[in-house]
Amino acid sequence: MAGGRHLRGPTIRDIAREANVGTATVERVLNDRGGVRTGLAERIIKAAKKLKYGDRRFRPHRGIIRIEVLLVQPEVEVFYAELNTTFQRISASLDPTILVHRTFVREDDIAGVVQHIAKPPLRRAGLIVLAPDHPEITESIRQARMSGVEVVQMLTGSAGEDVPYIGIDNYAAGRTAAYYMSRMLQGRSGTLLAMCHSGAYRAHRERIRGFSDYLTQHTNGDHNFCLVIFGHDDNLLSAERLTEALRHDNHVIGLYTVGAGREGVASALKAHPDKVFWIGHALTHNTAKCLRSGLMDICIDGAQETHARRSLDTVLHRLGLIDVDVSSAPVQFLTITAQNLSSSI
Repeated sequence: MAGGRHLRGPTIRDIAREANVGTATVERVLNDRGGVRTGLAERIIKAAKKLKYGDRRFRPHRGIIRIEVLLVQPEVEVFYAELNTTFQRISASLDPTILVHRTFVREDDIAGVVQHIAKPPLRRAGLIVLAPDHPEITESIRQARMSGVEVVQMLTGSAGEDVPYIGIDNYAAGRTAAYYMSRMLQGRSGTLLAMCHSGAYRAHRERIRGFSDYLTQHTNGDHNFCLVIFGHDDNLLSAERLTEALRHDNHVIGLYTVGAGREGVASALKAHPDKVFWIGHALTHNTAKCLRSGLMDICIDGAQETHARRSLDTVLHRLGLIDVDVSSAPVQFLTITAQNLSSSI
């Protein structure tokens, strides 16, 4: 208080000035009376939030600001379904003016992914994308960003500095896997294998590169890293190709899986007569089961909850809807074993 006068809070007139519209339009939006196009209503809500307008008498329409999460998935992978559930749970705690819509598109339908990014059926203010590193997809993401949509990428970053990447340091994850594997298999000589989707995701390529580089730099020749198997995250194909590799080389002692198809991998390892030291990624109910049984030895988990929360917070921050700084550092990954596995999973 100064000179006996109270500092006033923001008014409808202030919001109108910030959004460059009339006060009547602001009142229509804040009182949910309709008749205002979505883009303009979105601008008014953003202005109100920027000015911290908090009059409870006003109840703007739910879901005016739409953020889409585009999850490109193989049919068989439970990881994407669990990530979808995580986004759903977090979105329920957001301001009611914000709608988080999840869309699933098949990863082998590149044209469909590009079309959806470039020409969505509904207006969106933000876009979170998990998709392969395809040049056409990357270009469509860049174009969406240039059109004013706030975009972030998960699992892979390919669209440039103006499109933040939310994820772990995949190269470091690969090196960590190689560190544990080489230490745990110290004194044993044999072959090490790796399995990934297909090389379509930069994250997977970086994990394999980190794994290979560490082994090249730190092993004395006892461990021969000889083969990367492409399982396309398909359980049947993963089982067939891993079984074939194990049959071809009876000196396999370690396996690093950087993608999915874990049920297929598990079935192949169960049928193999010798113990193979297995390090995988992403803690799901399936990987927890494999850890408890001793089939999988270590799981490197990227913390889905953190990925989803930071992705949404990054979009909201860039839209000006929250003023809390969001970390741009890589998400910290966790090393899970049967000994520190939560009983709730």
